Amino acid sequence: MNSRDLVVTPTGVRFLNRHFPCTIGRGGITSSKREGDGATPRGIHRIVGMLYRPDRMARPADWALPIGPRDLWSDDAGDQDYNLMVRAPYPHSHEKLRRADPLYDLVLITDWNWPYAERGKGSAIFIHQWRRPGYPTAGCVAFHPQDLRWIASRIAYETRLIVR
Repeated sequence: MNSRDLVVTPTGVRFLNRHFPCTIGRGGITSSKREGDGATPRGIHRIVGMLYRPDRMARPADWALPIGPRDLWSDDAGDQDYNLMVRAPYPHSHEKLRRADPLYDLVLITDWNWPYAERGKGSAIFIHQWRRPGYPTAGCVAFHPQDLRWIASRIAYETRLIVR
């Protein structure tokens, strides 16, 4: 573990010698993640991507990619593109990345069950903005928007999300 790791603790996340409040999945933390269980998977997860809404914010890092109107994330365990970014039109179950609400204005993608997904083991485990303090996610880790932007501008290639 190093100071560049995002470490989930019972009271929030430690990162770069600071503490940030966060929310996790409504199902708590689990060692046996399943699609739809609402739990945040325990483990060490690399940050493998950053997406942002260019119509709502400036590019948060030079390696961030814009979210377009057709960008989706497959959550259909029966599809070959399960737990991958896909584009509309897409006939299988998915999440829209370009949402009406601000939850996915800035998204850090973890390597949970990626890039070679095990069917049904969970998808779209992201770091994103919270709805409000204390409101759980569907399995992601979520932050206040200002904290998320601060974190996103400082993560590096070796940054990991550690969930115990």
